[in-house]
Amino acid sequence: MESKPSAKRRADAERSITAIVEAALECLRAEPNVGMAAIARAAQVSRVTLYAHFPTREAVVEAATRHAMTRARATLDTTALDALPADEALAALTRTSWRILDHHLGLFAAVSATLPPETVRDHHERAMEPLRRLLHRGREEGTIRTDQPVEWLVSAYYHLIHAAAAEVRAGRLPAEAAPDALVGTLLPALRPAP
Repeated sequence: MESKPSAKRRADAERSITAIVEAALECLRAEPNVGMAAIARAAQVSRVTLYAHFPTREAVVEAATRHAMTRARATLDTTALDALPADEALAALTRTSWRILDHHLGLFAAVSATLPPETVRDHHERAMEPLRRLLHRGREEGTIRTDQPVEWLVSAYYHLIHAAAAEVRAGRLPAEAAPDALVGTLLPALRPAP
């Protein structure tokens, strides 16, 4: 039988991990280059505790990214896309995806600077499922092009949204203009040629 002190230590560790990940997410949103000491202060844990759970900045950035992607997937899952024609649903998905990314622009900058591109893409794979479903449905409805592979269209979509985030961070595109720019660029690119 397990002793109570061990169970208490595990519960304390879980609370610390949760506090660190939440604090990292908030800190990285505000300042992509935030250091480990600032994250520990925001989480109200010692640096020893932070490093015990996340030995590197990369590890804490990845944990914050996983947490943000879990939230993003929950938001995307609740978007009522099935009731709309595929092309309209794609516009709605794009606007929702942009709102999520815009909320996490600081984290996006930290992730881009810290994690390898293949790790970043792996985090986004499950979030791309609603897009894949819409592209397949749009092909059946005749509103999405069939002359290019679906995975290429997913990749183009993914990279264009991230390019918009980079443009907003660089000050070349106002954040409030990004959703219309994305919809105005992506939908014509995804529609069949006349």
